[in-house]
Amino acid sequence: MSSDQQFFLKWNDFQTNMVTSFRHLRDEKSFTDVTLACEGQTCKAHKMENPSKHPIIILKDVSYIHLQAILEFMYAGEVNVSQEQLPAFLKTADRLKVKGLAETPSSIKREG
Repeated sequence: MSSDQQFFLKWNDFQTNMVTSFRHLRDEKSFTDVTLACEGQTCKAHKMENPSKHPIIILKDVSYIHLQAILEFMYAGEVNVSQEQLPAFLKTADRLKVKGLAETPSSIKREG
């Protein structure tokens, strides 16, 4: 006999666990499949963060410090940036269209 009753199962710490897992993947450089290069330095990342077909991506006019901070934001959902670096960091994030940092037309508030 079949029952139509369904049960909702939820992992209460799912988001925390995912952030921890993403940080671990980044810190251990586990399963990285793309290299981001700027200012003569490189960072390993995952294509889920940058779905390019090329294994090496050279970013012109991007500060290595900003790239590291952007990757931290993308993997952890948060990052600390000094007040001095904030305008340039946000400009770089906007140029790279980083979700959560870049302004999109729908997120720009119009003043009336």
